[in-house]
Amino acid sequence: MAIDEKTKTELEAATFRRLVEHLQSRTDVQNIDLMNLAGFCRNCLSNWLKEAADEKGAPMTKDESREAIYGMPYEIWKSKYQGAASPEQLAALDKPHAGH
Repeated sequence: MAIDEKTKTELEAATFRRLVEHLQSRTDVQNIDLMNLAGFCRNCLSNWLKEAADEKGAPMTKDESREAIYGMPYEIWKSKYQGAASPEQLAALDKPHAGH
C-alpha cells in the first residue's frame, strides 16, 4: 500500500500519541523494566522528543519534554510511582542488550 508522506507522518504521530497515553496509564510499569525489556524507557522518549524539537528549532526544555511524556512534572511522577529497583532489575540492566 502506498501512503503519501503527509498521511504517513500523521499516522506516526497518532501512534506516538497512543504510546505516550498508554505509558501514562501504566504507572505500574517501571522505567527499569522497560529498559530491561525493550532497551528504552519514558526518559528515552522524552530525550528523543527534546532532540527532535532541537533539530526543528522548536523551543522545548528537558522538563517540558519529560512532562509531555509523563503527563505531569517528572519529580511528581517519581514521587508517586517510581519504586526502588530490585537487585535483580539492576543486574538485568547491566547485561548487554542486542543492538545497544
